[in-house]
Amino acid sequence: MKVRDLTILIGVICIVLMMVIPIPVGLLDVLLIINISAGLAILLISMNTQDALQFSIFPALLLITTLFRLALNISTTRNILQHGEAGKVVHTFGSWVAGGEIAIGFIVFLILVVVQFIVITKGSERVAEVAARFTLDAMPGKQMSIDADLNSGLINEQQARDRRQKIEREADFYGSMDGASKFVKGDAIASIIILFINLIGGFIIGMAIHGMSFSESLQTFSILTIGDGLVSQIPALLISTATGLIVTRAASEGNLASDLTLQLFRYPKLLYIVAGTIALLGIFTPIGPVATLPFAGLMAFAGYRMQTALVKRHAEEELMVEEQQIEEVRSPESVISLLQVDPIEFEFGYGLIPLADTQQGGDLLDRIIMIRRQCALELGLVVPVIRIRDNIQLKPNEYVIKIKGNTVARGELLLNHYLAMNPGFDDESIIGIETMEPAFGLPAIWIDEATRERAELTGYTVVDPPSVVATHLT
Repeated sequence: MKVRDLTILIGVICIVLMMVIPIPVGLLDVLLIINISAGLAILLISMNTQDALQFSIFPALLLITTLFRLALNISTTRNILQHGEAGKVVHTFGSWVAGGEIAIGFIVFLILVVVQFIVITKGSERVAEVAARFTLDAMPGKQMSIDADLNSGLINEQQARDRRQKIEREADFYGSMDGASKFVKGDAIASIIILFINLIGGFIIGMAIHGMSFSESLQTFSILTIGDGLVSQIPALLISTATGLIVTRAASEGNLASDLTLQLFRYPKLLYIVAGTIALLGIFTPIGPVATLPFAGLMAFAGYRMQTALVKRHAEEELMVEEQQIEEVRSPESVISLLQVDPIEFEFGYGLIPLADTQQGGDLLDRIIMIRRQCALELGLVVPVIRIRDNIQLKPNEYVIKIKGNTVARGELLLNHYLAMNPGFDDESIIGIETMEPAFGLPAIWIDEATRERAELTGYTVVDPPSVVATHLT
């Protein structure tokens, strides 16, 4: 076993032993500082992750930190009730927040507990529950999307396998977060109960065992209780906030800081409106311009700087694109991209563009979709995506079919005409342009709309140009 793994195991065992073994006050101060540092580090990491899966260990880490915080709570409670002290960290936090007024310090601490429990913890729990539910519900659709991309040739087997693994990891992560958020909620409830145990139990023990007066006991144990609550609730607040940030992170290419600067301040002109509103609020209300005008000026200046930076960034992006295009033209390796050959290609001259243009009534794309579906159902063969493009090097009415870049078939069409194939005898009354049916090589003629009905009555097989192409491609 590696030293790192052994260290983690010993650390977890020591956390459990802290609940039953008394800890010296000096060591307790160090552990409390470590607890605060760990909470701050977890919050900063969650703010800088681009994807929740980058911090996939978070649910297990949340359980360990919660257990560590509860062990510290039990240790500080033991020292408070037994010795009437819990170290410099607890006493400093309690004295600093109370500021000589026990009632004020107690109210501030209760507000902090309410904010941490009702707002952040409850919100994070609900978001984690909904995220887990929606992630599990979306799994079949995501799997079908991966299969469709794989069958169409857009991705290979390795890419499909990686995407499936990512979906499984997302489901496991959000399911674990749904359960781990319950630990945060339970920790907040336990902290409130421990608060009253320290206050009431310490007050009674101080007078009954330590011989303190009423006011001295109330002063001592109130400060220690507030300090103990703060050193446990501040890390809990940080980790609860990190939990909310992790489960609410949407798909993004940047961390929280970059997303805030790019999205929240994407419209610098709106800051001018905010600045004007704040300025008018100070001028026409008793608030006064002294309090509002400096902030309004700061907002206006920020909007100006952001607008200037936005214009500069757009100019730099355009210049970068132009330089990249020039570099691609000059680079001898620019032909490498041309080596990518599509499995199946259908190219046509500019005269046949209306066949593929839906705005001109063309339904070639729909016909190709039906052909691929027909091949899949009847032959069990998944035909790759057929790339359709115009080619000015072809004749206006010519088309070619390529497989792996090699021409395997070609033909010519006449739009606004119909291909008529005789039933075995020629009718001199049917006049048209002689040609060959491209799919089977049968003799045929191109006829106009006026001749179509007479040809059908005579027994000719009459086909429109899109059907000719579809038959040939099939």
